[in-house]
Amino acid sequence: MNDTLPRGPISNLRRSQRLSLAFEVVVTARRENGKASSEDTKTIVITPRGALLLLRTGVAIGEVLTIRNVQTQEELSCRVCDLESSSELGMTEVGIEFIKNAPSFWRVSFPPVDWTLRSPEAKGFRPQIAAPVAAKKTNR
Repeated sequence: MNDTLPRGPISNLRRSQRLSLAFEVVVTARRENGKASSEDTKTIVITPRGALLLLRTGVAIGEVLTIRNVQTQEELSCRVCDLESSSELGMTEVGIEFIKNAPSFWRVSFPPVDWTLRSPEAKGFRPQIAAPVAAKKTNR
């Protein structure tokens, strides 16, 4: 993890946009005995810096894994940065962060951090124009 991130109330700010997209990936972990174990899975969320995915394989925070994008066959080293048990599925939600910057790994154009549904580039955006206020008629 990056130790330069802000702490406190501002620490909930995201460094980049998150997109809920399922990409097929193969995750490989090197075990202490030197053997590799691989697991086919899909992403839940992707970012330019990593992803959130489900794994059956046990991993630890800080562990270095290799992730392969099945669509492009590109591989990257990544580090486990977050773990959350998902008991209903018997799997673990694993947050990974690319070790080297690779914003094009997913082949997706991410919106800028300040993008919102109100941005002029948003599909279906219509500027909100205030309607003139009609004068009330009074019966006198």
